Amino acid sequence: MLINDHFQNFKVYQIPKAQLIIADIPFNLGNYAYASNPSWYIGGDNKNGESELAGTSFFSTDEDFRPAEFMHFCSTMLKKEPKETGKAPCMIVFCEFEQQFYLIEIGKKYGLKKYINLVFRKNFSAQVLKANMRVVGNCEYGLILFRDKLPKFNNNGKMVFNCIDIPRDNEIEKIHPTQKNIELLQKLIEIFTDPGEVVIDPVAGSGTTLIAAENCGRKAYGFEIKKNFYKDALRLIEKYSIRKKEIDEIGFAKTELNKINKTLF
Repeated sequence: MLINDHFQNFKVYQIPKAQLIIADIPFNLGNYAYASNPSWYIGGDNKNGESELAGTSFFSTDEDFRPAEFMHFCSTMLKKEPKETGKAPCMIVFCEFEQQFYLIEIGKKYGLKKYINLVFRKNFSAQVLKANMRVVGNCEYGLILFRDKLPKFNNNGKMVFNCIDIPRDNEIEKIHPTQKNIELLQKLIEIFTDPGEVVIDPVAGSGTTLIAAENCGRKAYGFEIKKNFYKDALRLIEKYSIRKKEIDEIGFAKTELNKINKTLF
């Protein structure tokens, strides 16, 4: 369920509390959001002059983002910590490197007293304009924030590192400047939730969190305040859901055919 509204208005929609909240918050890059990115120039070439994206921010709503209100929402909408171990909820927030330290401190004020830092490593970088000048960034950062007990952890007996590789996603249409990889989101959702549990994204953007949650059999809710992103996200969710349904139906048909073949032969 994707809602075209600010997450602060969540009470109106009576959505259930979450086992996991995932959010990619504004990095507050201001008018340098596209710095070092080919999009700064027309056609990605500085010989063509600056594009309309030069000197702009990713979103006009960035300046209106209030971390304290965001953290209040998250602490309110996470499920209560159960008495049993291994079932506690948590939130995962993608953030800029220096934002981590502020978020850790503000999280404590809202009862999210503990954290695990995350690094998401890509095998590419958007900073191609600086490639022959300096070391370029290919990592994103994040935090797992939780109250007291360690969050639910479906690791299937395998060690999970806090440095996670992000596979490049060339199949899903890119509709948002900071769109997150569906495969990565599915991995995180499967680790920290069980099928049927609730996942919430308060700043849904492209809607890929909702797609990933649906793929994993979870109930997903998201808020997106910008009308154009909301419409594009709805289209992407519908498109991908139809595609997934077709794949599932093909898989089911193959399974039934194999059963028939075994019976006959």
